[in-house]
Amino acid sequence: MIRRAAARWPRSGGPLGTVRSGTFVAPILAVVGLLLVAIVTVNLLNGEVPFAARSGGNGNGGVIVGPNRTPAPSNVVIVEPEATFPGSIVYVKSGNVWVQSGTNVRQLTESGRDSMPSWSPDGRFIHYIESTSEDGLWLVNGSPRRFDLLYPSVMRVPADGSGRPERLISGRIERGRYNWFFWIRQPVLSPDGSRFAVVSDGPDPDKTDVVLQFFDPKTRKLTPAGVQQTPPLGHQDPAWRADGKRLLYVRNGRDGARGAPVIMRYDVATKKVSPLTGPGYLHPAFSPDGRYVAATRTSTFGTDVVVLDGGTGRELASITNDGRSWAPVWSPMGDAIAFLNLEGQIVDLRMAGLQGPGPSWTVTRTTQLTEVSGLDPASKPGWFIPPDELPVPLVPSPAASTPPSPGP
Repeated sequence: MIRRAAARWPRSGGPLGTVRSGTFVAPILAVVGLLLVAIVTVNLLNGEVPFAARSGGNGNGGVIVGPNRTPAPSNVVIVEPEATFPGSIVYVKSGNVWVQSGTNVRQLTESGRDSMPSWSPDGRFIHYIESTSEDGLWLVNGSPRRFDLLYPSVMRVPADGSGRPERLISGRIERGRYNWFFWIRQPVLSPDGSRFAVVSDGPDPDKTDVVLQFFDPKTRKLTPAGVQQTPPLGHQDPAWRADGKRLLYVRNGRDGARGAPVIMRYDVATKKVSPLTGPGYLHPAFSPDGRYVAATRTSTFGTDVVVLDGGTGRELASITNDGRSWAPVWSPMGDAIAFLNLEGQIVDLRMAGLQGPGPSWTVTRTTQLTEVSGLDPASKPGWFIPPDELPVPLVPSPAASTPPSPGP
């Protein structure tokens, strides 16, 4: 991620970050584009749109594939009539959180600046990032300077739409008459509901990069995981195993001018870390039984969804081969994987059905769950099925799954 210097610099045109011109910023943003929701180019480590096939002579730089299509209006998600699946899937469109249950879809938030949703383990709440605009004042080379800020907060909202969003922690910083912010991204609540895994440079962004941390909703404190990184690239994509004993995350790296993300394993009890993959993988998602990991594989040809052995990291199956699919999430049933897919310039949600026992699955059918809906490419979807609708419990049920309300 971007290491902030002691002197603060004017904000870029993007709504969520401070970008200092003429530095190493462009390749850094390419590495962590999926972490910064403002970076909707979805270039995923390659400095370009890697999953759009090139074709010469279209007058648009050769990166648009398929027919020219117009996405649905910002307040509309078009659901395919064949979109049948158990439970509910959460995603983001036009900066708002949406929940889809089969062919029924509803909008939960309306700020227009929301991203990165995830379910609470009991399905009662959806946690996400909301960005708030504010006039900022900070010292630059010893002189006060004004900025247009858009600072992040971790929010939660009832998944059934019965209540208003609630703020759990804000990245806003106040120091006397000055105000600034720290990053906090990708909140994922642990299965027992005791803490969030996030990536953040809080509480003091002058002293750290955006790295893996744990946020306690009771104390409202951030605690670094203390794992190594490649400065200033940091981490992204935390993902809990269903028993809460292991956490996956991505350690961002570089290989020359290209990104080299590696999926890492964090043992919660011992705090030991080991690599699951070599370079080129991100967006890990555990299978319900914890034996397998769905992930995004990046290459010069684009991005595809694959399944890895949860112990060795070996590739077991390719779910897609179109070079423009990413951000997988397992069905809690274990028999399907949903993911984002790009066609032309429009992002939609697809689902691949899996038949047979792992690791010898066959992809029976890929269903388009949304059509020309223009989903947020930087917000990974999440999937929840109530426990009483699951065939058998694959892991011990967590003792608790919803954090308490924050204090005043």
